[in-house]
Amino acid sequence: MCVRLEIRAEGHPNIRATHRTTLEITKERYLTPRGDCIVGVNAEIGISEIPVEIKGYLSLPNPVTIWLELPEYGLKEEIKAYGNEKLTFTHPTDIVVRKSNYVCGRTIAVKANKSASDIDREFVELLRDKAELLFVIEI
Repeated sequence: MCVRLEIRAEGHPNIRATHRTTLEITKERYLTPRGDCIVGVNAEIGISEIPVEIKGYLSLPNPVTIWLELPEYGLKEEIKAYGNEKLTFTHPTDIVVRKSNYVCGRTIAVKANKSASDIDREFVELLRDKAELLFVIEI
């Protein structure tokens, strides 16, 4: 059985996507250049609003696939990661994928094979042009 959640977000002119260990989307509408892990703003939901069923699956150390999709351009980035029993899903605005095992209220998955800096630069340029972003979680 595959469980899937799609979260709509959008790009922003200040997206840099240069962080080497994390990747983030946020409900915040504004982004400063310091937010170098952020790949999407104005997300529909924060991690605290993820449905309980999805949280249950993510609370297990099972494989998780996260897709970053630009539907308008037919482009996708695939990220492989894992759930974790220590996830708390408490942050109201942010959703973070991490290469490390570090967990906080913003973390949705750990041990990821990609961070913001690993995203294709053409993809990042389209995000800077405010492209619509789909952040898709598949378990």
